[in-house]
Amino acid sequence: MSRRPKRQPAVNANATPGKVRCAIYTRKSSEEGLEQEFNSLDAQRESAENFIASQKHAGWVCLTDRYDDGGFTGGNLERPAVQRLLADIEAGKIDCVVVYKVDRLSRSLLDFARMMQTFEGHGVSFVSVTQQFNTTHSMGRLTLNILLSFAQFEREIISERTRDKIAAARKKGRWGGGRPVLGYDIEYSPGGNRLVVNKAEAKMVRRIFELYLETRSVQQTIKRLDEMGVTNKAWQSKDGTPCGGSGFEKSTLFKLLTNVTYLGRVRYKAEVYDGLHEALIDEDLFRRVGEMLRDNRTHDGKGYSNKHGALLRGLVRCKACESAMSHHFATDGPKRYRYYVCVRAQKRGWKQCPGPSLPANDLEDFVIDQVRALGKDEELMSASVLRAQERLKADLDATTKRRADLAARLGKCRVDLRELVESGRDRNGSAALAGDLREQIREHDSDVRRLDAQLRAMRGRVIDDDELAGALEAFDPLWNSLTLAERERLIQLIVRRVEYDAVAGTISVTFHDGSDDPAEEEAACSPA
Repeated sequence: MSRRPKRQPAVNANATPGKVRCAIYTRKSSEEGLEQEFNSLDAQRESAENFIASQKHAGWVCLTDRYDDGGFTGGNLERPAVQRLLADIEAGKIDCVVVYKVDRLSRSLLDFARMMQTFEGHGVSFVSVTQQFNTTHSMGRLTLNILLSFAQFEREIISERTRDKIAAARKKGRWGGGRPVLGYDIEYSPGGNRLVVNKAEAKMVRRIFELYLETRSVQQTIKRLDEMGVTNKAWQSKDGTPCGGSGFEKSTLFKLLTNVTYLGRVRYKAEVYDGLHEALIDEDLFRRVGEMLRDNRTHDGKGYSNKHGALLRGLVRCKACESAMSHHFATDGPKRYRYYVCVRAQKRGWKQCPGPSLPANDLEDFVIDQVRALGKDEELMSASVLRAQERLKADLDATTKRRADLAARLGKCRVDLRELVESGRDRNGSAALAGDLREQIREHDSDVRRLDAQLRAMRGRVIDDDELAGALEAFDPLWNSLTLAERERLIQLIVRRVEYDAVAGTISVTFHDGSDDPAEEEAACSPA
């Protein structure tokens, strides 16, 4: 049975005595049929208006503002009309909310409970036209919760059926939808969308895989891609809105290098199935890239992966060959001899390099001595702090700008989505566009939160001369107490590059101080 809403003049100061201002909320999950002159939203509103008219003797009046969410799920509160409704409730403009059925307002028990708290806090009652209950006593609240539980159960059943449908499609090798990936375009057809090769992008995808094998570093690969002007996949939505095209970051490059789509396969959860689309990368290239990605991780999830003790792993380069020097070892009975070996010499022969290898222990001791000596050079130490702060400020400014750009794009996507839903334009093709906008909103929102965390961490990275001096003065006792994994991590944080010049017989060590001019010293070890 309906009831007259509870009056709370202290909370709802804008209320008029004897008048109950009723807001009607309507919702439909899909956009199908919304282009019709009289659609489901209109039918829901008409029923609610008739109910309000029947309560005219109690002072009920229908507000002219419409709160219609067409094409929005009831599983969350990311709906423009429901947000306007809650804002108007908090502003004291509404005394009662009327819906056709409870699940029109929400299909989530948790979300509904939160909204009920907002309603009660502002003296606003809630009425369902087709399900009569009174929220002022415990039995009415129990009835309401039971109805919401069934609504949530129905939503979960629909979700399970959707997941089953996606799983069946993936097992047949069909593309599962979503954002297009670099190297492929989407061919839309009534029988199901599929991926077709974009020949120009396919060449670039192969080049990215090869480039990572050359640089042996995700960050160096990103740097090269930026120099080449290569970006992530750029495409247009159905209404011509440009999407994507941003530069690569570590996460997006890693995702590309591990994407089984390029092998002509599709993934569903932990399973991989043969796809119906053409492969861009052969098995051998994909395997080698995957092995290098795993080898470049300091930890493998089960323990320390640098089992041979390469302290300078990934830092040493051969200047004569412009090539990396990788860690190797040889055994002579119980003895083990470690070396850093020029990769070019390994691949093309020992005679191709004037100094193909260096004893690892001697090279590592030399680098440690350079780090230790850093604390005794006050001028160099002060310069290091200054350059580090300059670089930190530059990084902070760049990250702040990226964050502002992302926030602007996020705001534009939200405005576009609201205008699309409220205007009702292009109903026949707007479902896909609305889906694209919601996906972009989720991604931009996640990126903004990630950049906010980065900015907080960067603002906390303040270092001064005294702090650095104290750390370097305590270098020896600290170093002796560290494990091998901790020592490698510390060196990686301090040293940017170690370069061996076999022709000049020198080794140069470049620290992470923002300088491009390394302090060069004569080699303390002789080439093998």
